[in-house]
Amino acid sequence: MLDILIVNAQIVDGTGSGRYPGELGVKDGRIAHLRATGPAGATGPAAGTAEASTAGGATAGAGAPAGSPQAVRVIDAAGHVVSPGFIDLHSHADFSIQASPAAETQLVQGVTTALTGNCGSSTFPARSLEDIRRDNAHLDAGFTGEWTDAAGFFAALDETQPGMNIAVQVGLSSIRSYILGPGDVAPDDAQLAAMRREVAKAAEAGVHGFSSGLIYAPGSYSTPPEVAALVAEAASHDLLYSTHMRNESHSLLDSVREAIAAAEAGGARLEISHLKAMGPENYGKPAAALELIEAALARGVDVTADVYPYTASSTRLTSRLPGFAMDGGKDALLERLAESEVRARIAAGMAERFGRDIDPAGVVIASVGPQSGVGSYEWTVGLSLEQIGQRDGCSPQEAAMRVLQAHDAAVGIVNHAMDPADVARVLAHPLVSVASDGWTMNTERVGKPHPRSFGTFVTVLGHYVRETGLLTLEEAVRKMTSAPAARMGLVDRGVLEVGRVADVAVFDPDTVRQNATYDEPWQLATGVSTVLVGGNVAVDAGRVVPERFGQALRKNG
Repeated sequence: MLDILIVNAQIVDGTGSGRYPGELGVKDGRIAHLRATGPAGATGPAAGTAEASTAGGATAGAGAPAGSPQAVRVIDAAGHVVSPGFIDLHSHADFSIQASPAAETQLVQGVTTALTGNCGSSTFPARSLEDIRRDNAHLDAGFTGEWTDAAGFFAALDETQPGMNIAVQVGLSSIRSYILGPGDVAPDDAQLAAMRREVAKAAEAGVHGFSSGLIYAPGSYSTPPEVAALVAEAASHDLLYSTHMRNESHSLLDSVREAIAAAEAGGARLEISHLKAMGPENYGKPAAALELIEAALARGVDVTADVYPYTASSTRLTSRLPGFAMDGGKDALLERLAESEVRARIAAGMAERFGRDIDPAGVVIASVGPQSGVGSYEWTVGLSLEQIGQRDGCSPQEAAMRVLQAHDAAVGIVNHAMDPADVARVLAHPLVSVASDGWTMNTERVGKPHPRSFGTFVTVLGHYVRETGLLTLEEAVRKMTSAPAARMGLVDRGVLEVGRVADVAVFDPDTVRQNATYDEPWQLATGVSTVLVGGNVAVDAGRVVPERFGQALRKNG
């Protein structure tokens, strides 16, 4: 007796192979039955040629075709595709999942697993969770429980019981803050050894990777040799190295070379995060970046990339400041903004970038933190730096500093700066997976977050498969399932196969779509009818159920 039998489906198994009419059965949290049911000549193999089952020969349940095994529940997927649950290779849900454990924005897209701890920022190691929360306020950071290390965070996730599976990485900036503090300092030999021990400690606890965010302080203060030493340590524990590179505009190609060099020297698996080029003068560079990746792969470097299907990024406003401004952290920045001479230097540094790789008309305020200065700039949410400057009678750089000063330097932005042709070129490349870079888990917050949290995976299925034909459905599903699973080393997820964990998505390829927009982001995706997490129904008839079935996925089991 199966627990669940999904019938009358088009099976897309995640490998990139052609779809076929079939049925899938689940028992005790794993796929126990999978067979083709269509006639010879149908898309995919003829009836019975893909058959595999551990369910025995029981009589079919009500609504199942003749010859199907019996099941407690039968789900008719007529007109729908059944695929593996989607795996988000680049998420920041570790900061928001405890405050929003239902993960409804993800589940309704079919996302069942997220890899977190990206861009060099993780929730550990921690001397103060309040400091981590404050430093990452733009990620809706909210924590339940107390911990200092990866093992403690995993235990807190177990207690939370998230709606989707969470895998974790340890971040360079977090390790740097823990060992060196937030300043622009270089580690001595003893400190670098201590940083390597933090990577090893996190690996022992079960993290899947080590990440860097070389555009964000204090990770931006790391030298290439320092990064390479930590990458080598990560590789020695078979951890993935995920990097938000040092530059994604005028020095994009040099940054790709730096990432590849670190992975090549240390023998690491490398994931180049959200590959893109910012600013019109850099349009077209992703083609050369992909060539560098291909060449590295050809000589034996294990390197791939990921991308989100949008022409706007989203991050913290402080990342648009000159590097010295964040030396010492947010408190030091706020002190600098209160000194007119230093404030002028910060403005000059911003002005140097404006018009080159940053367009102030494209930098839009997405969220502001708690009020910390005189006055409030909550009214700026949804406005660009250029618009704020026009309304406040100042330059765009002065507008940025005023918003930061008023809101504890905790300001999130959406930055419109990419070429649609570049996005499509990267998305279509076979070495590139789909990933969201999102963190918004619910539909109840204020501000105007990037719609990628609400629609990355359905945008690929709806726009880039159905509407433009850039990808076949099978290739799109591969980029969202088996490809990211392989990068993470998940051997029991990402493909529909008997014996694997039953993380499954059921969706209508003709209607699946993103409803969120930049102006109105708080709208859930539609078109995904059923989602199974560990063989349990987490989305039923398009709605997230009250129960939660996700797990903290430890690499060591």
